[in-house]
Amino acid sequence: MTASGLTVGYAAALEQFHPTEVVELSAYAESRGFSGVMAADHYQPWLPSQGQAAFVWNVLTALGERTTGDIGPGVTAPTFRWHPAMVAQASATLAAMYPGRHWLGLGSGEALNEHVTAQYWPEAPERINRMFEAIDIIKKLFAASIAGKDTKHSGTFYKHESTRLWTMPEVAPEILVATAGPVTAKRAGRHADGLITVGAPLEKISGLFGKFAEGARESGRDPETMPKVLQVHLSWAETDEQAMANAMTEWPNGGMKFPKADIRSPFDFEQMAKLVRPEDFDGRMVVSADPDVHRAAIQKYVDLGFDRVYLHNVGRNQREWIDVFGRDVLPALVR
Repeated sequence: MTASGLTVGYAAALEQFHPTEVVELSAYAESRGFSGVMAADHYQPWLPSQGQAAFVWNVLTALGERTTGDIGPGVTAPTFRWHPAMVAQASATLAAMYPGRHWLGLGSGEALNEHVTAQYWPEAPERINRMFEAIDIIKKLFAASIAGKDTKHSGTFYKHESTRLWTMPEVAPEILVATAGPVTAKRAGRHADGLITVGAPLEKISGLFGKFAEGARESGRDPETMPKVLQVHLSWAETDEQAMANAMTEWPNGGMKFPKADIRSPFDFEQMAKLVRPEDFDGRMVVSADPDVHRAAIQKYVDLGFDRVYLHNVGRNQREWIDVFGRDVLPALVR
């Protein structure tokens, strides 16, 4: 849905659905009024029962063929499993194939996905510093390659020899940084093209926006013109009881009130999930059978200033949810 500058898209859960089904569901969502798809780069699901973890770049290419809206990895980490130059190449190729549709969502990574290459797993400040150095490399590669020039890099964490991206779009993809912290939000305002975050208390997000705006202005840009992207996890079903059962069984990680970036195994998450109680979702994820309750919650985020919102219903009842929200929720949202 695109109206008054607002885009509401589909957040495809590669952790829960086979990639073929993800593509079918995304196309179905577009046919019901959703516009655009985001999908996270996961090497493993959060929980063994979620059952999937397809390679995001393959799926995004298939989505490019089957849909017409924006496509973005929301998000990938250009820092451990991937050298930034490889992320730049993957992004540039997707943008060349689907001009004007692809944006590059970047994050500082989680051990669940990044530990698989058996590198040292640093604490958060180093992970964030790595991410911003990676962004610098990607931006240099995009700019030099469009200009038909080589570039090289030798920094604290990364090196790359003189090279360029030989397949490039005419316009480089937007780089959006995923963060829930104010310091990173300010740096994102300085160095990236936009911000991605997840549903959180409105006052916390308002603070993020303020820091992002500070950074943007320091870099000589107008924060009002820069995209602000939100991913909303929610649980809708035909009854409140079923909506809560879906949240508890399919997405208990949404009720975990602690940082998750250092946990390495879905089987560890499975043990922690046994501690999650229904009340743990309060203030973290809307769980309701009433579409209007969801609409009101999403509208509050839109009123705060988000221009792109991607919705993830945590249950397996995707088509029923897409039908209901396409009919009752998306048309009622206003920017």
